Amino acid sequence: MTKDDNSPSDVVTADVVTARLGLHAVAELLLAGPQWRTSGTIRLTVTQDGFATIRSPAPGIERLAVSGGALVREPDGLAVPLAGPFQELASTLGIRSEAPDGVYPPTSVPPESLELPATGVDIVLNALILGDQALRALTATTGQAGLEPVLWPEHFDVSLTLDEVNFGVSPGDAEHPLPYAYVGPWSVPQGAFWNEPFGASRALQDFADVTAVTDFLLEGRARAAEPSGFT
Repeated sequence: MTKDDNSPSDVVTADVVTARLGLHAVAELLLAGPQWRTSGTIRLTVTQDGFATIRSPAPGIERLAVSGGALVREPDGLAVPLAGPFQELASTLGIRSEAPDGVYPPTSVPPESLELPATGVDIVLNALILGDQALRALTATTGQAGLEPVLWPEHFDVSLTLDEVNFGVSPGDAEHPLPYAYVGPWSVPQGAFWNEPFGASRALQDFADVTAVTDFLLEGRARAAEPSGFT
């Protein structure tokens, strides 16, 4: 194989990584940072077609939301394509590109220009949406339906913590280029289920649907609760 020959899977992985890095910068620098400066929270939420702020990110703006391939400003409904010079995108929306200063060291890099592969964007957003659905199913099953999943801008994953166990779905990171679900007990038990230093992960593509992801999270919860007897 020459260096110019790329398999379809290699191309998809590259598209996912490119989209994830770009969307992470959008989440951290265009949504969470301005929201922190204006409303004092970095928490974001997953929506039916992307993700959004939960509070005002700037005076006169109720919400900013990534909706597919656009960033939408409310209440006026201005929709700006997620493409082109990054700073111009911020200016058009009436915000300032900034990290949540003083909360944690920035984890994304602002690109000079956004060029997000459509296939990669779909995979990243669908991973977050599926994760949000699975986490809500988890809390409903365990009687914690009032516990809201959070899209955290630092690691760019959707997660929640229940009984000292972190549950979530990530669209990928430096160690895992493609989306995965995870269970992270604060104290990791022994056993074959736990395949990561932080707990357990499974590639999202290995799950048939949201029910399968939920079942994995529930199994992780059960195994974390009985560390001495579960392997």
